[in-house]
Amino acid sequence: MTGKTNSVISRRKLLGAFAGVSMISAAPVYAGAAGYLKGAGNIRRIAMRSGRTGESIDTIYWIEGQYIKPALEEFNYFMRDWREDSVKNIDRRQVDVLAATHNLLNTNEPFQLLSGYRSSRTNSMLRSRSRGVAKDSYHVKGMATDVRLSSRSVGQMARAAVSCNGGGVGRYSRSNFVHMDCGPIRTWGG
Repeated sequence: MTGKTNSVISRRKLLGAFAGVSMISAAPVYAGAAGYLKGAGNIRRIAMRSGRTGESIDTIYWIEGQYIKPALEEFNYFMRDWREDSVKNIDRRQVDVLAATHNLLNTNEPFQLLSGYRSSRTNSMLRSRSRGVAKDSYHVKGMATDVRLSSRSVGQMARAAVSCNGGGVGRYSRSNFVHMDCGPIRTWGG
């Protein structure tokens, strides 16, 4: 024995560490996921923080074709409607779009969450205050997120999100955020 220790964790060891954690076996949610997640590797991670709640999340939610159920549950709670403290299952495609976009932006800064899931009541309240809130918002369906990064421009974030080809991307330059959803592919804003 040489006395040296190997500090590199192999994928096999990492998978072993998660062996006791329940996982959801699945191919990537999108049929074209390999295209927009190319280079993402066999491990997917999501890192965000919320100024509204003061909470942060930094978790591996997918390993070699398997979603990690406890990580998704943690993400659902993080994305909750903080006004009503109500939780909804966030569409897995939305998690993948966020992770892929973040990966393309090549930054360690977590996304700042502005809006995740919204209850119908919260959405109606916001709609009464702003014409920019959709009546049938994807936020209510658990399929949309509004985020920003201080290290990247709205344009950079929007271009990365559009290149994922995973849903709607709205640019809100005046308010300094990007809307991403996993609905039909479309773009808007400036």
